[in-house]
Amino acid sequence: MSVEYPNSVTSLDKKPQVDLENVIEDASTSSEHRVAQTENLNRSLGARTINLICLGGVIGTGIFLGMGKMLLNAGPLGLLLNYLIMGSMIYFMMLSLGEMSVQYPISGSFAVYTKRFGSDSLAFATLFNYWLNDCVSVAADLVALQLVMQYWTNFHWYVISIIFWVFLLLLNVLHVRLYAEAEYSLALLKVVTIIIFFIVSIICNAGKNPQHEYIGFKYWSYGDAPFVDGIRGFSKVFASAAYSFGGLESVSLTAGETKNPTRVIPKTVQMTFFRVLIFYILTAFFIGMNIPYDYPNLLTKKVATSPFTIVFQMVGAKGAGSFMNAVIMTSIVSAGNHALYAGSRLAYNLSLHGYIPKIFLPMNRFRVPYVAVIITWLIGGLCFASAFVGSGELWSWLQAIVGLSNLISWWVIGVVSIRFRRGLEKQGRTHELLFKNWSYPYGPLYVVILGGFIILVQGWTTFSPFSVNDFFQSYLELGVFPLCFIFWWLVVRKGKDKFVKFEDMDFDTDRYYETPEEIEKNRYANSLKGWAKFKYNFADNFL
Repeated sequence: MSVEYPNSVTSLDKKPQVDLENVIEDASTSSEHRVAQTENLNRSLGARTINLICLGGVIGTGIFLGMGKMLLNAGPLGLLLNYLIMGSMIYFMMLSLGEMSVQYPISGSFAVYTKRFGSDSLAFATLFNYWLNDCVSVAADLVALQLVMQYWTNFHWYVISIIFWVFLLLLNVLHVRLYAEAEYSLALLKVVTIIIFFIVSIICNAGKNPQHEYIGFKYWSYGDAPFVDGIRGFSKVFASAAYSFGGLESVSLTAGETKNPTRVIPKTVQMTFFRVLIFYILTAFFIGMNIPYDYPNLLTKKVATSPFTIVFQMVGAKGAGSFMNAVIMTSIVSAGNHALYAGSRLAYNLSLHGYIPKIFLPMNRFRVPYVAVIITWLIGGLCFASAFVGSGELWSWLQAIVGLSNLISWWVIGVVSIRFRRGLEKQGRTHELLFKNWSYPYGPLYVVILGGFIILVQGWTTFSPFSVNDFFQSYLELGVFPLCFIFWWLVVRKGKDKFVKFEDMDFDTDRYYETPEEIEKNRYANSLKGWAKFKYNFADNFL
């Protein structure tokens, strides 16, 4: 006997039902009277691919280049503590986001949740903010590629960046599996590289270095270390840390293309803690152990040398520096690939929900929103064109913009998560949750309070002495977000947009219902114990 399940609006058998004859009029219509939009993305990404995509988002330009800037500005202990503080907030943010993503696994999810459990204006500001974030991230990665290339030569640096820029487009307009497999391979290379880096760092610290001496914690008491410039230097690098962590929330952006999301997404979210611990905290620790904060060329207006490359150079292995630099190049390409994928899905969602014209909606035969990909790609390229002003200086600007944009998005996720759970409680539907955030309500509150504090203080050093350039670099994005909110609330919605009441929240649209096959697979997986469970999970996630 076959089992019938309620139809999900995310069904792949449906086509997008969008009427955008007049975008402004459509957007100003109350959400209570709108017909639910549907998605037509290809739900073909499994656990292995999703895990590596998230790792690809984690291990990127921020780790390979950003940590050098942070070490320069904050010292070894300032670097480590920044990542510890930011990592704790990220973990609770991911638990909050995962809870909603399992219940409603749709593309561009956290912004969609913002509309359903917050307000239309807040959703527009969140979506538009994060889309621009990804456009700028594409540019930042292309600039980073140029900086890394200058390790070898200054000859026609832009040619390589343009070649890779075109390569990113090809990866993202074809079948999502091509993007996923490319990201899987590149992410795997990055994981292996970091593990090798840990081993090389220990060898370097133990005495295999130019001075042929045991380093230990020598650089933690060198000059102004362990904190450089005290609290000023410490607060200065919050945005850089946030830039590094950008990409972890991609589990929600891939939700609309994930197979068996009720199993895959919780496992991916729960692994966040270990990713943070291994790939951020340990990396920051080893860099601070082996490299003095005033090492030449960590970051200048024209060049930046990766701390990874420096450590490999220090051990004296033939060609080690060049090898590491080449690996970093592939990692930067991976980060750009990830940013373009995420940005195109957000642009698709902006159009799907009536915030921008329907030109972004068309899909190719692979069910990839190719117009959204192309436009996001072009905007990223235009931002990259500004690299002629000085790549090091521009990269600092782009990094600051993306970092603050990440912080704002995480803050919004915390707010929306609290409202989501409050609505479920008011309607007596908490028992319907497929994945529960064990930290509620303290975890989301921690994200909101700490995130809000960091957003406000991360640029306070620009006031004393006041620097116009540094001020706009630190707070530009903080102006863009509220302006987007005000525009949609005042101009489009004519001041009539309100936050959704808890009693009126829609918990049925886009809700995911497991297929019979998924139910059977999940039941089998949950029944396994001991070694059998380990083998099954390992194969599911990595093979």
